[in-house]
Amino acid sequence: MTSENLVRLISSQFPILLYLTTWVISVIQYKRFFDTPLKYFPMLIIYTFFTEVLGYFIKYNDQFLFFSDDRYAWHNVIIYNIYQLIFFLFFYRVYQRTLKKASHKTWVKYGSYLCILAYVIDSIIYNPLHNRLSHAHIVGSVILIFILILYFLEKKSEESLYPQKHNLLFWVSMGLFAFYFVFPLVLIFGNVSIDLQFYFRRTLLSLIGIMYGCFIIGLLVGKRQAFR
Repeated sequence: MTSENLVRLISSQFPILLYLTTWVISVIQYKRFFDTPLKYFPMLIIYTFFTEVLGYFIKYNDQFLFFSDDRYAWHNVIIYNIYQLIFFLFFYRVYQRTLKKASHKTWVKYGSYLCILAYVIDSIIYNPLHNRLSHAHIVGSVILIFILILYFLEKKSEESLYPQKHNLLFWVSMGLFAFYFVFPLVLIFGNVSIDLQFYFRRTLLSLIGIMYGCFIIGLLVGKRQAFR
């Protein structure tokens, strides 16, 4: 088995198993955050899981097709374009409800509008059925990183009776920051050459592992009283 085939095998199974594991843990631990801004977090995780499963079958199974034209039969990018927008908007909403400063909440609101506008413009320029909306993904990632920085600044300036290691949202924020700080670079440089595609594919797998690893830790050690 070549290294490329090994990466393909791991990449097709590892994220799916990781998403499913995270979802199971989130359901088991749901009572710890059911009344917080992350109350729909398990739904987002299982949506991620089914998106990955559907994307895999469309690409590698002839029975799952979006397009009758053989040239596009394996195209599954539309489901990821939709998923990424929903993912961004979900977390924008979470932090808009969590941040305390009114100015920060306003910035998040306008950031959400900017993200939607970026996806609309990118969809007009590039057919979202067959093209990854990379520019919109980059805009959404930068906005999310900006929001996460606002969150970390607020956490740094406030006093809390509970250590951050028991704050689920803090762990989620760490995971998101680790992934989306690098994700735009993967989108920018990942298509430059075959060698870089192979390298960034491994990088992306590592980042997914880090992000969902942080999610799992937060779900396991998080306490309702420490949430914010």
